[in-house]
Amino acid sequence: MAGPDSTDAVPLGVRNRPATTAAGGGGSTVARTVSRRRRPQRHSKPATPQRTSNATAGEGFVLALVISHLLVALLLPPVAMRHTRAAYLVAALPPAAALCWALAHAAAVLAGDQPVERVTWSATLGLEFVFRLDTLALVMTLLVSGIGVLVLLYSRWYFETPSGDAKRSAPLLLAFAGAMFGLVLADHLLTLYIFWELTTICSFLLVGQSGVSRESRRASLQALLVTTLGGLVMLLGFIVLGETSGTYRISRLAAEPPTGSAAAIATGLILVGAFTKSAQVPFHNWLPAAMVAPTPISAYLHAASMVKAGVFLIGRLTPVLSEVSYLPVVTAVFGLVTMFVGGWRALREYDLKLLLAYGTISQLGFLMVLAGSGSYTGELALAGMLLAHGAFKATLFLVIGIVDHQTGTRDIRELSGVGRRLPWVATVAALAAMSMAGVPPMIGFVAKEAAFEAYLGAGPAVAVEVGLVLGSVLTVAYTARLLVGGFASKRDTMPTEVHPPPVGMLLPPAVTALLCLALGVAYPVTDELAATYAERAVGHSGEYHLGLWHGFNLPLALSLITLLGGLALAAYNAGLNRLRDRLPSPLDAQRGYERVMGSLERLAVGVTGRVQVGSLPTYLGIILLTVLAVPGSVLLIRVTPIEQLRWWDNVLQLPLALVILIAAAGVVRATRRITAVLLVGVIGYAIGGMFIVGGGPDLALTQFLVETLTLIAFVLVLRRLPARFTETPSSRRVRLPKVLISLAGGVFVGFAALIFSSARDTPSAVSREYLEHAEEGTSATNVVNAIIIDFRAFDTVGELSVLAVAATGVASLVLSARSARRRKHARSDWESLSTAGRAPGERGGKGRT
Repeated sequence: MAGPDSTDAVPLGVRNRPATTAAGGGGSTVARTVSRRRRPQRHSKPATPQRTSNATAGEGFVLALVISHLLVALLLPPVAMRHTRAAYLVAALPPAAALCWALAHAAAVLAGDQPVERVTWSATLGLEFVFRLDTLALVMTLLVSGIGVLVLLYSRWYFETPSGDAKRSAPLLLAFAGAMFGLVLADHLLTLYIFWELTTICSFLLVGQSGVSRESRRASLQALLVTTLGGLVMLLGFIVLGETSGTYRISRLAAEPPTGSAAAIATGLILVGAFTKSAQVPFHNWLPAAMVAPTPISAYLHAASMVKAGVFLIGRLTPVLSEVSYLPVVTAVFGLVTMFVGGWRALREYDLKLLLAYGTISQLGFLMVLAGSGSYTGELALAGMLLAHGAFKATLFLVIGIVDHQTGTRDIRELSGVGRRLPWVATVAALAAMSMAGVPPMIGFVAKEAAFEAYLGAGPAVAVEVGLVLGSVLTVAYTARLLVGGFASKRDTMPTEVHPPPVGMLLPPAVTALLCLALGVAYPVTDELAATYAERAVGHSGEYHLGLWHGFNLPLALSLITLLGGLALAAYNAGLNRLRDRLPSPLDAQRGYERVMGSLERLAVGVTGRVQVGSLPTYLGIILLTVLAVPGSVLLIRVTPIEQLRWWDNVLQLPLALVILIAAAGVVRATRRITAVLLVGVIGYAIGGMFIVGGGPDLALTQFLVETLTLIAFVLVLRRLPARFTETPSSRRVRLPKVLISLAGGVFVGFAALIFSSARDTPSAVSREYLEHAEEGTSATNVVNAIIIDFRAFDTVGELSVLAVAATGVASLVLSARSARRRKHARSDWESLSTAGRAPGERGGKGRT
């Protein structure tokens, strides 16, 4: 949902060709613009000539695709209750349709056409959904929708029995796929944020499942808290960026990158959201905890899609934040630290799934370094590594699911001879592992060589290059640990009993494993896809291209060093683990998270104990102090002169104001409750008189009705209370703060009313619409009546419904109290009658005879 900017955005180096159409109904319009850009010269080839594109986004088709995911997810639970396996086949249809749509537009996108779809909800308020299919969105759609289809088909075989997890996971996985699809296509910051938070909610439900397990509850809550907190900080960054730039459209921001301190502050806030979502240190601990979820969920959310959202965000905003100088430094530092921490922890894990989880953290750090590089080769490597990581990590998670499903364990200390008994599964795992380790001719090797090439140079680039090499050594080491621990035969371990997996369970990871090979062998296709994104991200082309052979050069030597060093580290890892166990571990992210949450809980208990003291004056004082501290300080900082200030508009306002002041002073000095209530009523009626003098009889009538009902309610309540106030006399030390807070609150409200009333010289666009159409459209000369009865009739009905519900509740309480009193009186009368009807000798027990 977009903000006030409704113009078609022009991305960097893009020339728009408007082709706007309108689809009616309910004031909603759908605008589609196909933007074309001339690709810069690359590889010494002439620039691609501009061609007319036949690819169109369709009127509302993208939004329809997103909504279809959510609608089918809502309708799927009844199907899952009766036919669990069929539910996964149905759930795979919307992602398959999204994948086909993206593939149908792939050629046009690579040629420079970017279908844009804008679905306007409220043109007056500028509320809209904006979607754009560019190269980065195409890459992510291939991962989100393509792997989503395979995971859903895999889940059909993974969940054998119709368990609760199986019935819940199909609709939730589909809803998550729809949210991710909307996220990667979003061309508006607020649209992106909506889908960002939808993925967080879906992840919480998928990890927590039924909530029966304490471990799953804690893991889901931890993921929710960490990612939601980062998302809120990111939203603040979006608002700063959008308000200072005058637009929330990402493509428009890319065309005119913001500069200055506001852009720097917004970048820091956005980085917090990206780091929490993509599990960067120190926010990485939620990802291993989330491994309590079933393996298909881990394969989809925590390997192929959701955890890449933060990396995707930085890649998406690379042209927007190109003027922020510290972005490459921050992403490199946090990315390298994350790469080391994840790889180091993976080398000591015995659970294959946890090993992959920490390996995912390490790879996400690698991706974050590339996302913030800001160079053509770095962005080229990022696109290639996104494809590589999605393919090999999804494969390995699905393979681990097969091993766990067929053997009943994921502990490498208990697994032996699995590769001999499941040769096809081991082959699939080996292909994916080769890509993760960077072995040619896999796509992982192609992308990693590009990453090494990106940081060749002098100065700080050398430090980053060394960090990438050391992190890649850890990657090779834990990859070898995964293969040997999961599939090799061990002398000191009995062969594991294994049941052959169904063919349908093996096909999805086999497809993704073959993609690891195909994307590497067919590197010209991969290079075309990655280069198109890199050119748009940095605004120019480069000489480097993805390939299997660039000659005997330094990146090739670094790749060889990582392979040999990683294998050597894996061979000596057992001794290294024994040494590491003897070393102290002062820093532990999970322990730090638990301490922070415990401190927050203790702080909340302490604040609640001191604030919730059962005193209404204390509560009112806290509210006033909060008002003075937050909006009051802003009012002082951004003070604006009060223009055209007049003491009165009508002479009748003077006596009414005098009545209000005298009544207010009387309320403060009153000692009887009924007197104070009546004086408050006088104030209300005087304010109603102000409305009449000011030309608002309808407001005055409302005020009189409210005051009358309030007085009646007070009188009914006061019958049950003492006639006089029973407040104990307080000392001067207590009274003085009360007086000061009250005066400060009154002064603030008075000045705020004057400033706010003079801040708007002309009516807003919405107000003008109301004024222009009130008499013509509703035959009403009073615009307030027209708004309440016609323009916002549904709001009025809703408010009346709330009042009716409140009145029903009050009446129920009154009637129940009266009924209880009647029953009590009836019981008392019956007991007295019974007592009076007994003989004197019968009282107190059995009578004498």
